[in-house]
Amino acid sequence: MEPDRRTVRVTIYNQPYNLAASEDASDVAALAQTVDELMTNIAQRAGNVDAQRVAVLACLHMADRLRSIERELSGLKEKIGSKAREFSFLLEKASGE
Repeated sequence: MEPDRRTVRVTIYNQPYNLAASEDASDVAALAQTVDELMTNIAQRAGNVDAQRVAVLACLHMADRLRSIERELSGLKEKIGSKAREFSFLLEKASGE
């Protein structure tokens, strides 16, 4: 069964879009607002550049953030794995005494 799909009207960088959302419409609107704010900030800093360049720069910015978060998550997973092994060893040692 296909999830309920709603149409959400948003504006990103002065362009209206009708987006199909299978999740909470307010989440989609919030994401669109984040993209709009990022593109607006980039355009203000970059000066007179066209919308396509602003969009590419915004994508690069988000890709960089995603990569940083993925690296952080990987590091946290390694720490959790290490701690789990340490606790497992301590439990085995305690139950063996």
